[in-house]
Amino acid sequence: MSEDRMIKVEEVESVEAPPKARVADVETAPEKLERKRDYLEGFLAAKPAAADPHGVGGDLYEAIVSALKDIYDPEIPVNIYDLGLIYNVEIDEGHAVVTMTLTTPHCPVAESMPAEVELRVGAVPGVGDAEVNLVWDPPWSPANMTDEARLELGML
Repeated sequence: MSEDRMIKVEEVESVEAPPKARVADVETAPEKLERKRDYLEGFLAAKPAAADPHGVGGDLYEAIVSALKDIYDPEIPVNIYDLGLIYNVEIDEGHAVVTMTLTTPHCPVAESMPAEVELRVGAVPGVGDAEVNLVWDPPWSPANMTDEARLELGML
């Protein structure tokens, strides 16, 4: 067997114990315990205000938009929100008012679509009462659609 492949055994009588952690090194002065200055201070203008739960970006508003995105136009495979049929959503103390339109006044779902919107929005937790206002002015146009809807329809 060669010398570099030999196993060597070394016997020892005792081993020195490793040093113990010292608690005395911890600084306890009140100045040391205070929060350090935020390194981002000065870069951010102000802390963003909390979103109004009933306004745009709030939880209830987003839940209503999510419910609207579950309703699809029967003739076009895109939800009514991305299609641009929803003009406005207002929430006041649990009362939701949705202002919407349809692609044309002679749309085959002109009678049933507003009722479905009212049912779906009224079923959102936190909404006590839902109302749908169907308007024709301004008229709907393909310009109202989101980019996702245009992509889905091959218009991009």
